[in-house]
Amino acid sequence: MMNYTKYRPYPTMNMPMRKWPSNVITKAPIWCSVDLRDGNQSLEIPMSLEEKLEFFQFLVKTGFKEIEIGFPAASDTEFEFARKLIEEDLIPEDVTVQVLTQSRPHIIKKTFMALKGARRAIIHLYNSTSTLQRDVVFGNSMEQTTALAVAGAELLVSEAAAMPETEFIFQYSPESFTGTEMPYAVEICNAVLDVWKPTPDKKAIINLPSTVEMATANVYADQIEYCCENLKYRDSILVSLHAHNDRGTAVAATELAIMAGADRVEGTLFGNGERTGNTDIMTVAMNIFSQGIDPELDFSHIDDAVDIYEKSTRMSVHPRHPYAGALVYTAFSGSHQDAIRKGMERMKEHPDRWEVPYLPIDPKDVGRNYDPIVRINSQSGKGGVAFILEQNFGLYLPKALQQDFSYVTTSMSDRSHKDLTPQEIYEAFKEKYVDIRTPIELTSYKETGVVGSEEVAIEANLNYFGQPIVIAGKGNGIIDAFCHAIEKHFDIVMEIIDYREHSMEYGTKARAISYVQIADNEGGIYFGAGTSSNIIKSSLRAVVSAANKIVK
Repeated sequence: MMNYTKYRPYPTMNMPMRKWPSNVITKAPIWCSVDLRDGNQSLEIPMSLEEKLEFFQFLVKTGFKEIEIGFPAASDTEFEFARKLIEEDLIPEDVTVQVLTQSRPHIIKKTFMALKGARRAIIHLYNSTSTLQRDVVFGNSMEQTTALAVAGAELLVSEAAAMPETEFIFQYSPESFTGTEMPYAVEICNAVLDVWKPTPDKKAIINLPSTVEMATANVYADQIEYCCENLKYRDSILVSLHAHNDRGTAVAATELAIMAGADRVEGTLFGNGERTGNTDIMTVAMNIFSQGIDPELDFSHIDDAVDIYEKSTRMSVHPRHPYAGALVYTAFSGSHQDAIRKGMERMKEHPDRWEVPYLPIDPKDVGRNYDPIVRINSQSGKGGVAFILEQNFGLYLPKALQQDFSYVTTSMSDRSHKDLTPQEIYEAFKEKYVDIRTPIELTSYKETGVVGSEEVAIEANLNYFGQPIVIAGKGNGIIDAFCHAIEKHFDIVMEIIDYREHSMEYGTKARAISYVQIADNEGGIYFGAGTSSNIIKSSLRAVVSAANKIVK
């Protein structure tokens, strides 16, 4: 048994008047990608300068206006990347780069050197403030910890004053914020703000990271609401989030914290980062999108995000990853497939409002198509098979025929131990039901009226096991007459239970397809389909296809 007794529950916030549970997200936050810093520093093989540049350009294309490009004082590659972006004028006018620095003088000075000549930049200052870090790692008191943060904040002001050509925005993070006593977290942030003295026209950023996710998402929201209500200069600061995913709830924590008053979100594509990673910024943005709100990030070609991520990080996106996974818009279950098929059909009535069971968004909105929505294996049912034939080949099977054909596809998948491609399904349908010419083949027919009657007469030329024969019959329509002719000649019973027809949407020629369901006198049910540019001929071919299953 695992020894659970060594752990202690995380204390909750005493906030009986909390407001955030009643709030809703109504607009996108300010987004800041930290893929090139937090994400990059967690890789077994960090990105090269060229890889970082390509990733940076993708982030710009996606719509990020704030991008943390690195920790320039940490390595030569980080420093060189900042210099390359600035010296080669690769930062768009509407994009602000962000760099990270510890509250240590030599690191701060080198950070400013890396940014010389930049039009605009965010300097992200941090030091650890949690009880555990203060006691175990640094051995510092609260007063010493605050003094370190204030000294760093003061140095930022003086260094920025020496570079008036650059617009600097200051950001402070009390690292390990969630492990910090909340009154003290507010106290140290306010001490930093008193140095910077932000105004509504020159705002500062207070970033409140769950450096290690330690509690349920609602606790993080409580902490953010508490800080939003107690930080000074509230109209002159942006409260920012940086949630890690140690408990697997970073996305939820971020969403609840936005409801609690946060203005800004830092995160990475697909949640890359140390340990279990960061908030998946793409998932948060797409969640907002799914609520009918402009996310202000463009993931309309989501596979491009998968490609750049996998290429740059050398990791893989899970096939079940929200929105971007290879299988997230795919249903194998028969009941799910049937619901999706009906939902897609209903969408024709209100194409401006997405309402399809099991699909929270339209796959086409992220650059996917409908082909893989339904995949057929042994778990699938008639609805999924019908969807494949409708979407790919324009075939609308009657319900009873859907059920009959589903037994065929289930058997095929069981034997092959794999899912079936749309083409395999289509070919199997044709082979089982369409234009079957053995042992009977219709070669020609002649329709005549019956004198003094509303009945129709038919004379048809057939090949039966390759030998020509002629059959004749009467009925209340040409299909009925043809059935009677076959019954009379072959001494069988054929009762039409159902008949449907429609034009085919698949292929280059305008063709019709007809479906028949026929019963014999022994309780047998038989299905057939026929195709032709002539609707009568397609109907007769459907009857022949079914009859060939009865005639011995």
